[in-house]
Amino acid sequence: MAGETTNSTQIVVPARTRLWLAPVGSLAPADATVAMAAAWYSVGLTTEDSLKFSEEPQFETVKSAQTDFPSRTFQTSDAATVEVDLQQWNARNFKAVFGGGAITEITPGGAGAKHYRFTPPRIGGRSEVAACIEVIDGAKVYRYVIPRAMQMEGVQTDLQKAKESILPLRLAVQGGDDADAWYLLTNDPAFGPNELL
Repeated sequence: MAGETTNSTQIVVPARTRLWLAPVGSLAPADATVAMAAAWYSVGLTTEDSLKFSEEPQFETVKSAQTDFPSRTFQTSDAATVEVDLQQWNARNFKAVFGGGAITEITPGGAGAKHYRFTPPRIGGRSEVAACIEVIDGAKVYRYVIPRAMQMEGVQTDLQKAKESILPLRLAVQGGDDADAWYLLTNDPAFGPNELL
């Protein structure tokens, strides 16, 4: 049928997801399937269904006496966030979740294994990271590339006996006039120029 738009192959089921982090300015992936550069590291295991990407533009409206609807609507700002619950406790994940900080080796009392001290950043000391969300559905791969993001929420870690304790990562996308705040890379044919005809 002419004009048919029903296509079940365009349904995305994220069979696998990964979150990669890197220092700001690291070489971003050039396409959806190229190996990530050495500066990028995976945060590892995350809880099921916790990974979310949200884009939230803000708008204002102009009201006029001659209509019950806005006469004009204009965008005033933009915002985007990444949320995920990390299951792996390690130095890099702790620093990501707390927005930076320092880890130092300390000498334990007496002989024994090494001990470490994590100190969260002070006010004004939070650091930005680059992020890449990878979504895999069979042969289709999607990568949300975020050149700059910052942990901008508090951290609540439930320490319960009956379940694993997670590290809540909540990244706010940062932007600038000279670069895209975020963009998507994919090998999905549904995004090709022929689909726009």
